[in-house]
Amino acid sequence: MPKRKAAIAVGGVAALGAAALLLPNANASQDKDNATAGGTADVKTLKATDASDLAGRLQKILGDAFAGSYYDSGRQQLVVNVVSGDNNVVVQAKKAGAVVRQVDNSTAELQAAARTLKARATIPGTSWAVDPRTDKVLVTADSTVTGAKWDRLQSAVRGLGSGTATLKKSSGTFKTFVSGGDAIFSQVQGGSVRCSLGFNVTASDGSPAFLTAGHCGVAAKQWSDSATGQPIATVDQATFPGEGDFSLVKYDDPNTQAPSEVNAGNGQTVQIKQAADATVGETVFRMGSTTGLHDGQVTGLDATVNFQSETDPNGVDTVTGLIQTNVCAEAGDSGGSLFTQDGSALGLTSGGSGDCTNGGETFFQPVTTALQATGATLGDGGGGGGNGAGDQAGAGDQAGAGDQSGAGAGDQAGAGDQAGAGGHQAGAGGDQIGGGADPSGAGAADDGSSSLTGSH
Repeated sequence: MPKRKAAIAVGGVAALGAAALLLPNANASQDKDNATAGGTADVKTLKATDASDLAGRLQKILGDAFAGSYYDSGRQQLVVNVVSGDNNVVVQAKKAGAVVRQVDNSTAELQAAARTLKARATIPGTSWAVDPRTDKVLVTADSTVTGAKWDRLQSAVRGLGSGTATLKKSSGTFKTFVSGGDAIFSQVQGGSVRCSLGFNVTASDGSPAFLTAGHCGVAAKQWSDSATGQPIATVDQATFPGEGDFSLVKYDDPNTQAPSEVNAGNGQTVQIKQAADATVGETVFRMGSTTGLHDGQVTGLDATVNFQSETDPNGVDTVTGLIQTNVCAEAGDSGGSLFTQDGSALGLTSGGSGDCTNGGETFFQPVTTALQATGATLGDGGGGGGNGAGDQAGAGDQAGAGDQSGAGAGDQAGAGDQAGAGGHQAGAGGDQIGGGADPSGAGAADDGSSSLTGSH
């Protein structure tokens, strides 16, 4: 195949509110000591990515006393929860620059609560994640959880106690965001499927590839960058449901030049420099083929989502280990990039409830876990030589990356890359509704915006 464009996240017309936050001067370092913050000389103001690194170090130092952490974006401080009254523990955390908060529930207790929910409340349309800001497990039920299902869920949450878990209703329906339309395409029985490309990577064998959602990889094997074009990429590995929602898709042309950047719309691109773990409270950006660029905050980690199975009317597709946010997305955004303004790759759009008009909950596959499971690295792939493999900054250092087996339907579905998809946005900060394969191919309007470019 001759030279052609390679795409990274699908472009749309970026929402002005989100795009404004991505101006170059927003990337300046914010690290500095703040002698007055929190009334403690040691407390520092930090960028969210630095706060994430600090949280990882403190988790190792504090051991069983560590009970989670979150980023206070208003004060630009890391807040660390501890369950031990040991003054030495508190002193260590404060000296490292964090705000220390004594809480009742340990990490082990919250994880035990999540296991109880798995055993008693694995109901389609439910999710749960640890919220370090409340020191509780936040349980969410979508609009389909009614009657006996609601009673069962409510009973399980009450059994955990009000000090351990809380329950809320979502107006939407939890779905994955596969859709018929434009961006990256595949033809399947009954119509076409559209997803969004997440991040270009270099596969472990040095070949150029990209990451997208696992349910996209399970839906189809070969993908194209146009609705009627020939396939340009083929799935190598796909995991969904289970311990994640990610696919590694290799470009069919080993000479593909796949840039490590995300198109943010309006002529802006964000260079992706590293993979990082998300931190509750940090501001994040999502790019997708249907709705373009939107921003919001991380609201939970290690989330479990119970999607209604699309192949078994009585079944449930449970996915674990996800990032929960309030960033909106819609059908066709699946697999799209979740990233920070300073170029850290965080996640791949999985699913959720709501849309970019009404809001909801949105879930993302952590990039660090997907990289660890597939053996891929961030960076430009080229000439089969893995030119960009060294661009990955510390992906292997991410906490929890080893939790993912990477097993899955490796012979399934694929995804492709995209050469310009349109789609104008409906607003900022909400959540997503799903959508199954749409034989009509309807989706985002083509506003003529282009996706990330390289030569292919």
